[in-house]
Amino acid sequence: MSDRNSRGVNRFALLAFFILMLVMFWFANAIGQRESELSRSEFEWLVEKGDVNYVTVIQNRDVPTGRIEIGMKRTDDKEIKDKHMYVSDVNEIQSFLESKNVDFEVMDVPRESWLTTIVVPIGLTLLGIFLIFTLMNRQGGGANAKAMNFGKSRARLSTEKDKKITFEKVAGLQEEKEELEEIVDFLKSPKKYIQVGARIPKGVLLVGPPGTGKTLLAKAVAGEAGVPFFTISGSDFVEMFVGVGASRVRDLFEDAKKNAPCIIFIDEIDAVARSRGTGMGGGHDEREQTLNQLLVEMDGFGVNEGIIVMAATNRVDILDRAILRPGRFDRKVMVGRPDVRGREEILKVHAKGKPLSEEIDLKQIAQTTAGFTGADLENLLNEAAILAAKEERVYLKQEDIRKAFVKVGIGAEKKSRIISEKERKITAFHEAGHAILFHVLPDVGPVYSVSIIPTGGAGGYTMPLPENDDMFNTKGKMLQDITVALGGRVAEEEVFDDITTGASQDIKQATSVAKSMVTKFGMSEAVGLINYDSDNDEVFIGRDLAHTSRGYGESVATAIDREVKRIIDECYEKAKEIIREHSDVLHACSDLLLEKEKISREEFEALFRKEASEAADLPEREN
Repeated sequence: MSDRNSRGVNRFALLAFFILMLVMFWFANAIGQRESELSRSEFEWLVEKGDVNYVTVIQNRDVPTGRIEIGMKRTDDKEIKDKHMYVSDVNEIQSFLESKNVDFEVMDVPRESWLTTIVVPIGLTLLGIFLIFTLMNRQGGGANAKAMNFGKSRARLSTEKDKKITFEKVAGLQEEKEELEEIVDFLKSPKKYIQVGARIPKGVLLVGPPGTGKTLLAKAVAGEAGVPFFTISGSDFVEMFVGVGASRVRDLFEDAKKNAPCIIFIDEIDAVARSRGTGMGGGHDEREQTLNQLLVEMDGFGVNEGIIVMAATNRVDILDRAILRPGRFDRKVMVGRPDVRGREEILKVHAKGKPLSEEIDLKQIAQTTAGFTGADLENLLNEAAILAAKEERVYLKQEDIRKAFVKVGIGAEKKSRIISEKERKITAFHEAGHAILFHVLPDVGPVYSVSIIPTGGAGGYTMPLPENDDMFNTKGKMLQDITVALGGRVAEEEVFDDITTGASQDIKQATSVAKSMVTKFGMSEAVGLINYDSDNDEVFIGRDLAHTSRGYGESVATAIDREVKRIIDECYEKAKEIIREHSDVLHACSDLLLEKEKISREEFEALFRKEASEAADLPEREN
């Protein structure tokens, strides 16, 4: 709301409040007068009793009957105020007072007009009600205003702040920006494309995990092109009333036509563009009606020259096929997780405005944060800044980054939790077992830090430091992942000759990887190169509800179970062999963890160097 409208509403509110107070005062005065009314018998009783020594009779001599106000003063000098009564004969009252020797005074007043007694109060009341309802409607936030705007588009037109977002502020997405530069070029100079008969894509679908920068990319396209930018969420189209969403789609495109060339950006389009015909919601489902209208507006009977629709989703698998065809969303831009170089660029962008100490190495942080999205990296630096502020420092240290990394990746450390010495010892050997396998196996390490401080829902953690971003996962690496996951259970069994429930999540992770190797990736010779995976990563109940059968027989299921168990058993034996070989490191690491609760990569690797030097000195001592 503009300042001018705001001032008008404020003046209107003051006027309405003033009139309302007048009406309330008039009603209160009328009620008070009714309460102060005396009956004829009460008045005569007071006079007979001698409590009244003075009366003022206010009358209109033109009318013998009417309302007579009586001001009385009791004999004990206590004044009785605001008493009145109605009489049919004023002269009779005067004769009564004379017979009782009560002094009285007669005051003539003009006759009250019906205009002042009836019309004015009613008029003030109606005016107050009118002003209050007008104020509610002008504010635009009431139910009446919403009811009148049900079918109107809720899209927000870009502001000057949005137009300042350009490709320079989008880091780590170089290839994605190159794909979208064609859209920018067309919006700036469409003639050179039209001359050669080229048609720019009508729709661009940005697909990728949450937090990878899809919305930011769309804003950057509008900022680079300098065109109007309409933003709306897919859920804004859907209402409980059938037809409202379709009306909003029509209204949105009508507004866009008036501002062409322009961009319409629909965030989370899967809320409105899910596959039709799933049998959920009936044939007249509001979502389906809205999708039908969107299909027509994008490439149907209407012509929307100069309007480019951009949309973002992380569930492209559930979108309706009709909206993905050429002519609607012609181009699909995959916005994936950034690689190590992209993460470093993103960290540099979010590090602006945050004083960093010289020890902080953004490149090393980028290597540590494999798999992080842009949103994750922003959150990492923000948490580090919060930790620095809590310690009343005006700069960030490497320790702040490390603590924030643990908090974001695993959870907050719970140092106050009381743990018995036995449980601490079990946790120390458990995490030492994981750490040894991370260090020894070539494709899964090295170790970044090891801790026995309860964190999140775990009793401790062992955090690796991936040195590369691998696009593909190999069979050997997956087997090593299983081996590392089983290292904690192996260490418990070797040291205590007993096992605990602490490895439940490790076993679940190992089983999942082994099952995927057999059923999904064809990495088992016994089962073969056939996909038996019935558990889709992305489930859409409207599509998958009727397809719950696993698609293979009992003999295949038995073979799968045998292969999964074989892989787990072999990895378990390998983990046991490695841990037994480095039993000195296992005990040394456990002792160090019990002493310090948390050790770094340098401290852990020093244990292996010590073991190697002792092994080299052993033959000399024997000689």
